[in-house]
Amino acid sequence: MISVLPEDLPVVQAGDPTARTALVLHGGGGPQTVAPIVGHLAATMHVLAPTHPGWDGTTLPESIASVADLARAYLSWLLDHREHDVVLIGSSIGGWIALEMAVQAAADDGFAGIIGAVIDIDGVGALVEGEPIADFFALDARGLAEVAWHDPERGYLDPARFTDEQRSVQQGNGRTMAVIAGTGMSDATLLDRLSAVNVPTLVVWGASDGIVTPAYGRAVAGGIPGAQFVEIPAAGHLPHLEAPEATWAAIDPFLARV
Repeated sequence: MISVLPEDLPVVQAGDPTARTALVLHGGGGPQTVAPIVGHLAATMHVLAPTHPGWDGTTLPESIASVADLARAYLSWLLDHREHDVVLIGSSIGGWIALEMAVQAAADDGFAGIIGAVIDIDGVGALVEGEPIADFFALDARGLAEVAWHDPERGYLDPARFTDEQRSVQQGNGRTMAVIAGTGMSDATLLDRLSAVNVPTLVVWGASDGIVTPAYGRAVAGGIPGAQFVEIPAAGHLPHLEAPEATWAAIDPFLARV
C-alpha cells in the first residue's frame, strides 16, 4: 500500500514563497509546539508546517501505520510539489520523522535532491543502550512536565482546566502517536541506518531533557556522518519554547552554512 497524505491535510505556510523551503515537523504535542520555529524561520525562508495525519482531529489514513510510512508520504508530497533542497526541522517525534526521511531519500534515487539538510531537535526514535526513552504514555501531566521541562512549573498543563473538546483532541493525539510511533517511541533499526544520511545535519538538545537525555542525543549525532551536536542550557525537551534565543543561536549559523 502506498503511503499518501490526506488531500485536506492542514499546512501552515509562512515567509517568502520564492525562498528556500523549510519543512517543520511537530512532535506529539501538536503543531502549536513548533509555532516559534515557524515564526523565526519565516523571516528568511519559505516555511511549510503540516499537521501530521491523525493529530488535532485530522484523518489518519490506513496506509500510514508507522513513522517510516509517514516519512515516505512526506517525501512523496514534497516530490509532487516539486520541492528540492528542503531543510527538514523536526521536534521530538518530528525529529524522528525528519531523520527517517533523510535515510529513505538517501536510499531512493527517486527522491534525490529533495532533502538539503536536517535539524533534529530532541528527537526520539532511536534505541540507545543505557539511555532509555522515558515512558511517555505512563506519565501524568505533572510527571510529563517534570521530565520534559527545565522549569516544570512552566510546562505543567492542569488537566482540570481543559475543555471537553481539548481533552478529546489530546486523547486522539495520544492514540495516533501510539499507532505511528509505538508505545516505546522507537525503531530498533534506526540508529544503525543513520549512517546512510548524506546531507548536513544538526542535532540540537535541551540540557535538562528527561524524555531523551543529552547523552542519547550525542549518540544519535554520532551515528550520522559529519553531524554537529549542540546542547542548549536551561532547556528541556522543547528548547525552542524554553530557551528560544539560545536555540536560534545554534540553528541560524548552521542554516547560513548549508
